[in-house]
Amino acid sequence: MIAYTIRRLLYGVVILLGVNLATFFLFFTVNTPDDMARLNIGGKRVTQELIEKWKVERGYDKPLYVNDQREGLARLTDTIFYDRSVSLFQLKFGRADGESAGDIGHEVASRMWVSIQLALPIFILQVIASTAFALLLVMFRHTRLDLWGVVLCVLMLSISSLFYIIVGQYLFSRVLKLVPISGYAAGLDAVRFLILPVLLSALARLGAEARLYRAMFLEEIGKDYVRTARAKGLSETVVMFRHVLRNALIPIITSAGGYLPYVFMGSLVFESFFGIPGLGAYVIEAISKQDFAIVRTMVFVGSLLYIATYILIDLAYTWVDPRVRLG
Repeated sequence: MIAYTIRRLLYGVVILLGVNLATFFLFFTVNTPDDMARLNIGGKRVTQELIEKWKVERGYDKPLYVNDQREGLARLTDTIFYDRSVSLFQLKFGRADGESAGDIGHEVASRMWVSIQLALPIFILQVIASTAFALLLVMFRHTRLDLWGVVLCVLMLSISSLFYIIVGQYLFSRVLKLVPISGYAAGLDAVRFLILPVLLSALARLGAEARLYRAMFLEEIGKDYVRTARAKGLSETVVMFRHVLRNALIPIITSAGGYLPYVFMGSLVFESFFGIPGLGAYVIEAISKQDFAIVRTMVFVGSLLYIATYILIDLAYTWVDPRVRLG
C-alpha cells in the first residue's frame, strides 16, 4: 500500500504541474501584465507611468520566463513564472492584483476555516440523509412509499438550488424569524448563520444522491450473497444494513468523495447568497473584479484538493472492503 500511495502522489504531482502550467500559460497569453494593470487601475485615462507603478508593486515588471539581466539560478527565479507559478507549490500565493485585496495566502487561510465550518456539516448530513432515505425506499420497494419516494427524488433534483435558497430564506428568516437571513459571526455564534445554508444545501442534493444510492442498493439485493443471507433466516433489516449497505459502500464513497472537494472549496452559490466569507465567495469576488492572481491560486488549490481526495478515496476502499488490494 505504501508503494501504491507514493506512486499516486507522484502522479498527482505531475497532474498538478500540468494544471499549473496550463493555467499560467492561458492567463498570461490571453492577458499581458499591461492588460491586467489596465483592468485593475480602471478609468479612461490610464498612463504608462501608472501601469509601470502597478506592475512594480506586484512583481509583474520582471521577465516572464528568463531574466537575462541576472546570472546563475536567479535567471530563472527572478521571473514572473517563478513568483506566480512555481511558488504555488511552496504554498506562497503572493499578493492579489486588486488594490485592497491584500495577501492571498492570508485570505485563503482565514477563509478556508469558514468554508470548512460550512462544508463538513453539509457533507456528513448529505451522506447520512441520502443513504438512510435510499435504504428506506429499497426496504419498501414495490410499494407506494417507494413509488412516491422516487417521484419526490426526481422532483427535488429537477429544482434549482436557487429555489431552495429563496424559499428557505423567506420562510425561515423573514416569516418565522428563526435564523438570520445572511451574514457570519465567529465562534459559537456561527451556528446561527450556518444552520440554514447547511440544511438547504443538503436538501438540494438529497434527491439526486438518494436516487443514485437507491439504484446501487437495488443492484446489490439481487446478488447471491443476499439470497444466501435471507435463506439463513436473517431479517430484512439485518440483510440491508449488514450486507447490502456494506457492499455498496465503495460506489457511495466514490460518489460522495467526488463531491467533497467542491464543498471544501466553498459553494459559490450558497456562500454568495448567505454572505458567508468563505473560499467560494472569495472566488466570486475575484471573478467580478477580474483579479487573475486569486483565480489562478484557487484553480491550483482546487486541483490540489481533488488529487488529495481521490488518493484518500482509494485508501478508504481497503478499509471498507478487505478484499480490495492496492497494487
